[in-house]
Amino acid sequence: MDENQPHTTTLPQREPTLRVVAMPSDCNYTGDVFGGWIMGQVDIAGSIPALHRAKGRVVTVAVNSFIFKQPLFMGDMVSFYTQLIKVGRTSITVNVEVYAQRDPQWRTCVKVTEATLTYVAVDDNRKPRVVPPAD
Repeated sequence: MDENQPHTTTLPQREPTLRVVAMPSDCNYTGDVFGGWIMGQVDIAGSIPALHRAKGRVVTVAVNSFIFKQPLFMGDMVSFYTQLIKVGRTSITVNVEVYAQRDPQWRTCVKVTEATLTYVAVDDNRKPRVVPPAD
């Protein structure tokens, strides 16, 4: 394997929380996806298990970590895998792992991003509320 080539991997053996394809409007003029686009998609993916666990509205209060491991390119199929890692009184922390599948002829898969975000459950007045017990 060429040392300049990214390390390839396989997708986790579970359903992704979110899957999208990077489109031309998500990229700069050379076809590299904007970091801000990836960050937005990670926030959307992370909010899904948080709102299900909170049984209602959540807001993002912190991006605890965000690591770009590999570039993302136009046309990549991007899969976001989430896992709840902590549930507090009003907060929920979620880990998000992002994989890109590219080059369908060779079925290349690379891990492109890892992030941890914290959400807070809020009421109709956007004030913090207690996260209900798990089912």
